[in-house]
Amino acid sequence: MDFSSSTILCLGDIMLDEFAYCDIERVSPEAPVPVLLLKETRRMLGGTGNVARNIATLGGKAILVGLSGRDRAGDQLAERIRATPGLIDAHIASARRRTTCKTRYLASHQQIVRVDEENTAAPDAEEEAQLLAAFDRALGEADAVILSDYGKGVLSPAVVAAAIARARAARLPVYVDPKSDDFSRYRGATCITPNLKELAAASRLPVSGESEIAAAASKVMRDAEAESILVTRSDKGMILVEASGAAHVEPARAQEVYDVSGAGDTVIAVLALACASGFAPPQAMHLANAAAGIVVSKLGTAAVELDELMLELSRDVRDTAWHEAKQYTLAQAETLVRRWKSRGLVVGFTNGVFDIMHAGHVALLAAARAECDRLIVALNSDDSVRRLKGPGRPVNPLHDRAAVIAAVEAVDGVISFDDDTPLAVIERLVPDVLVKGADYTIDRVVGADVVQAAGGRVVLAGLVEGRSTTATITRLQTPAARTPVAGGRRAAQ
Repeated sequence: MDFSSSTILCLGDIMLDEFAYCDIERVSPEAPVPVLLLKETRRMLGGTGNVARNIATLGGKAILVGLSGRDRAGDQLAERIRATPGLIDAHIASARRRTTCKTRYLASHQQIVRVDEENTAAPDAEEEAQLLAAFDRALGEADAVILSDYGKGVLSPAVVAAAIARARAARLPVYVDPKSDDFSRYRGATCITPNLKELAAASRLPVSGESEIAAAASKVMRDAEAESILVTRSDKGMILVEASGAAHVEPARAQEVYDVSGAGDTVIAVLALACASGFAPPQAMHLANAAAGIVVSKLGTAAVELDELMLELSRDVRDTAWHEAKQYTLAQAETLVRRWKSRGLVVGFTNGVFDIMHAGHVALLAAARAECDRLIVALNSDDSVRRLKGPGRPVNPLHDRAAVIAAVEAVDGVISFDDDTPLAVIERLVPDVLVKGADYTIDRVVGADVVQAAGGRVVLAGLVEGRSTTATITRLQTPAARTPVAGGRRAAQ
């Protein structure tokens, strides 16, 4: 999947999203409110800026047109645009306008309060002229246009009408994320992407079931003279209704939902980028649905990267094979670890041969999982085991060992390595917690220095006495283990 040849022109309300991560220490003596201790502040592109960032992180090129103020938030917004590879800055900084900024205060992954600074007035004559001039300059480079309406004033009726008319005259498709409940203001759009609430408000029709949604979408599609309507339905997925009457349903992909901020931005970004890259609208919706499932599992206004999308799409195949559901390549594991860490989760790691599963293995994995939120287990490849333990090992090939480990509830991901040690794997994943058995000392744990240097820790888990693969093999090879039992059957081996 390659989006690098597609350029999307994004016009709309650009915002600065600030996330202030805090600890709650006590209740204020001045009022019954929590006292927040600020630990870290992160700033991200929001609104149309987040749409453009999603396009850029997926490997496409985005041209960003909108308005900001000449103020502190505007300077920080411009800095975030410059810091985003693949994003071309074409926005206008106006001395007559205030930059829209949303500051969210969070503690324990929960939003406590949000403070907004904004100007919702429509552009004045000079700002409108500058916007449309920037839009016109970018049209020749674009393969599609996105209008991202957050109701902050930039997409006035005059700007919307002019942008759609000029884009369609240039034979470019136009995708609209609406805010107004009058979709006729987006007349001529290729596709409009309302959520259920927005569709209900615009159509003034019930939207409880799929047939009602299709009817409501058909109505607003006619009003807007659009070619299609893509309705996002949160945990129920999406429905694409085309002017031909065809309706395509995409169920939601099961994910842990941490933050829905910016999910709609991701949907329209992927939809436009995929269609511009040659995918049919139903296929583009499938990609957008997968991307939305990723972004809601992240904290903050998040974007989806191409390797994350590819990994998510690979679930379509892996979910049909239970023994492969948790098995990943090292590159895929890197993507998983990055996603987990972006959500503030603690990632643990342990490794071994795990040849013949026994109670000691189960205890180690349970102890490891107790130290973290997500656990990756790395298995020595068959060649690695033979070099370390001799030609008679492993008893079980890697495919079987991985299937058994993947079936353990405590394990979230299984990978393998060919080297004699997992050092290269640990250097790439950099887990927060490295777990080995108590028969080691920390100075003998491979990768301990890497993890500790990154601020992580090493844990030595207790062992179950008398449990080892070598001991199990020895018992199986003793004459007693081969003595016939009642009924002429031998003891289990």
